[in-house]
Amino acid sequence: MSSIALSLLALGCILAGILLGGLLPGDKLSSEAKEVIRLSTGLIGTIAALVLGLLIASAKSSYDTQSGQIRQLTANIVLLDLLLSQYGPEAADARQALRKNTNLMASQIWNPSARAAGRPFKVNAEGLELYQRTQALQPVTEGQRNLQTRAVQLITETAQARLLLFTQAQEPIPMPFLAILIFWLTMIFASFSLFARPGPLVIGTLALFALSATGAIYLILELGQPFTGLLKIPNAPMAHALEALPR
Repeated sequence: MSSIALSLLALGCILAGILLGGLLPGDKLSSEAKEVIRLSTGLIGTIAALVLGLLIASAKSSYDTQSGQIRQLTANIVLLDLLLSQYGPEAADARQALRKNTNLMASQIWNPSARAAGRPFKVNAEGLELYQRTQALQPVTEGQRNLQTRAVQLITETAQARLLLFTQAQEPIPMPFLAILIFWLTMIFASFSLFARPGPLVIGTLALFALSATGAIYLILELGQPFTGLLKIPNAPMAHALEALPR
């Protein structure tokens, strides 16, 4: 389910809680019962606020990590092409393999269907071709030998970074956890409308606050999916690196 659909579902549950709280006879409760409800709501509200804060921090940290990995991948590709170009015309086939591998890798990263959950990680033929062609180079001078060694090392580092991106492709919030969080928020907003007369101003204000709380959930879900949606990590740097590779 998409981030927008989950956020709208959360908003609907919270709004239903507001309406339910307004229908309950909160004014007929005793003062002791009202105090217990207020204290319980305060406890749940504190827990929910802490959990939301931790989830936002965790999702932002994961987003920044994956964004840094994309920058590292792009830098490795540019540097690898530079090393192969300095090696000489003998590395032309390796540079062609680098272009094909980079094109496929970018498509896999920013294509949701190519990153389907549960799909095992597989080394593509283009990546193997790049590695084999680089390994097959026959250096003549010491400089070419150093360039080949560094190029092989960069290919390995790029493969490791790509594997890290694959292992981090997961749901930002497990569904049971999200359901409990929505339940907490629903109960909190239901208690808000329990003791207030359900006038247009009260309902409108609570609905606005509910939209704000849902926005926090939407932000977490979007940060947890950094290659799709509103907060998508831009693919322009890798596209520019791809344009610079030989055709």
